[in-house]
Amino acid sequence: MGRILFHISIYVVLLMLVACSNEGIAFKKAEQSYAIGEYYAASINYKKSYSRCSPKERDKRAVRAFMMGECYRRIGYTQKAIAAYQNAIRYNIPDSLAYLHIARQQLKAGQYKQAAQNFNKYLEFDAESELARNGLLSCELGPKWKAAPNLYQVKKEALFNSRRSDYSPLLVGEDADQLVLSSTRKESEGDDISGITGTKFGDLFFSKKNEQGKWQAVDAIGGEVNTVYDEGAPCLSPDGKTMYFTRCSSDPDYPRYAEIWKSQRSDASWSKPTKCEITRDTLTSYAHPAVSPDGQWLYFVSDMPGGEGGLDIWRTRILDSGFAGMENVGRPINTAGDEMFPSFRPNGDLYFSSDGHPGMGGLDIFIAREDSVLGTTVENQQYPLNSSADDFGMTFENVHNRGFFSSSRNDGKGWEHIFSFECPEIIQTVTGWVYEKDGYELPEALVYMVGNDGTNLKLSVKGDGSFTQVLKPGVDYVLLGTCKGYLNVKNDIRVEQAEESEEYTLQFPLPPINVPVLIDNIFYEFDRADLTPESTEALDKLVGMMNENPNITIELSAHCDYRGNDAYNQRLSQRRAESVVRYLIQHGIAEDRLTAVGYGESRPKVITKKLAETLLASDSVKVEVQENDTLTEDYILAVDDEEQQEVLHALNRRTEFRVLRTTYGTTLNEYKPEEEEKKAAAKREEEEMDEEENFIF
Repeated sequence: MGRILFHISIYVVLLMLVACSNEGIAFKKAEQSYAIGEYYAASINYKKSYSRCSPKERDKRAVRAFMMGECYRRIGYTQKAIAAYQNAIRYNIPDSLAYLHIARQQLKAGQYKQAAQNFNKYLEFDAESELARNGLLSCELGPKWKAAPNLYQVKKEALFNSRRSDYSPLLVGEDADQLVLSSTRKESEGDDISGITGTKFGDLFFSKKNEQGKWQAVDAIGGEVNTVYDEGAPCLSPDGKTMYFTRCSSDPDYPRYAEIWKSQRSDASWSKPTKCEITRDTLTSYAHPAVSPDGQWLYFVSDMPGGEGGLDIWRTRILDSGFAGMENVGRPINTAGDEMFPSFRPNGDLYFSSDGHPGMGGLDIFIAREDSVLGTTVENQQYPLNSSADDFGMTFENVHNRGFFSSSRNDGKGWEHIFSFECPEIIQTVTGWVYEKDGYELPEALVYMVGNDGTNLKLSVKGDGSFTQVLKPGVDYVLLGTCKGYLNVKNDIRVEQAEESEEYTLQFPLPPINVPVLIDNIFYEFDRADLTPESTEALDKLVGMMNENPNITIELSAHCDYRGNDAYNQRLSQRRAESVVRYLIQHGIAEDRLTAVGYGESRPKVITKKLAETLLASDSVKVEVQENDTLTEDYILAVDDEEQQEVLHALNRRTEFRVLRTTYGTTLNEYKPEEEEKKAAAKREEEEMDEEENFIF
């Protein structure tokens, strides 16, 4: 029996030695993983090390439990983090931060009463702690906000979500009909599991609406953006041509820091990304990019020195050659906690998430606005947009207060998912279209918008020539549509206070400088040159156009159809052109800016592509013509239908203007009306000779 007991005791000792050895190996592996930021891998080995320590080794267990809590906290395993910190405190961890960390995790779990107790305990060690004081305030505000929800409507969007993390959505496209999102779903590139999160590395995916306006299944984004590394948190430049995103590579031996990369749109896909060299510091993380609405600043998140604590929001100016300068956006936005995931609403409001300001629990969504009196103000968006979990990554459907965001609410593993949101509000907007008069949209146009409240904006238009801008009640606005090669067109708006959302609609038909422009709705008495009262509106617009373009001189021309005597038609058209010129002079336009010419029937209408489309789509009399068709007598007589013939005659009976000079009133050239008239007459004679030659052949 003694021999047996002896062997048993030796065996127990050997087991204890092996256990101690295995515990040491597990702890060493955990420390190595933690050092390079692989918190999920570290948590596994800290747990092994903890379980292999005897309960009598209280100091060891306290340290290992605390480190397990640190890992779980960083990867979003809230409940596991709480349990680990509780064990660390139970084993008398000497680090008072355990009380602060468990309180913040309990806050994130919505355990407000327990969190308040631990915040108070930590304040016994550090009475000035900003995080503890704000956390204690959160324990009061969170339950109140949850009991009194605001107007936000929030819904989980099953179509966009997988069984892993889906986060940082981004609406793109002129009609916000495409959604880019970050995801660690199984379709991500590569097969490796991240030592940081315990899931696959993230990639960028997208969905778009079909013709019926329904969102389609999620697919990987095209181009060369996705790799076997982590890609996520994308943003677009205002013109939609550049995408910035976060990329995190991995290395088994060294810490790897987050970087910001960018890709250019190439047709329907994205080009091979290049790294953004924000600074030469290789030991700092740069993540979560956001471009300001004016396209001049790149906002991002970093842990670089000089911040307020934790992760801060910074910005750098975007130049053609790269980036210049570095600014911490400072207080009141940044705190001793983490400020992350900045994004902009088109009106300039900065949205970001923070766990340092008083809130509901984890990361809460805040708005930072600029006030002329108060400066920068920060406002929590409260419940239900915010929850006790992490809420972040806002994206907006154009100017409206609706879109998508990400949240880890109601997910036991702390994985994020995509939610939609909408908040009813009164929005007054102006939507305008800039296009060539009698032609198509002008996507290269600019609109200058000035308000009597100090507003001074330069607005780019979309591919269809449109723009939308939010307006302020009680402000008078002047909007000027411009484009190279075209005359300016101005519109005025007086915005009154409204009780519901409304949209002002404006048209900017820019007359081209190098071709004749039809003046719509000019009417004369039958067989006479007298203008009818119905012409006043069109003539007044012409006066406005001349005032908006004070450096132009124009030729006013009148045309007749081929019916009637040629000489008579020429004289009638001359008198009609002179009638229009007289009206303009009577309304303040300088006489030396105007030249009246009657062409009679000598210049029949030439059909443009746009006019051909309009005639074919007419609801009354459809006329099938082709681009560049000339409405000569022979052409019209070849049309069998009398109603269609009458439409073509009406097109020939027209009043037009064309720009002669664009330097009137400037020092570029001294204006000499006699010489200008001689040049214009010579040019007309040359054109008429060309037409006669063409007619002969």
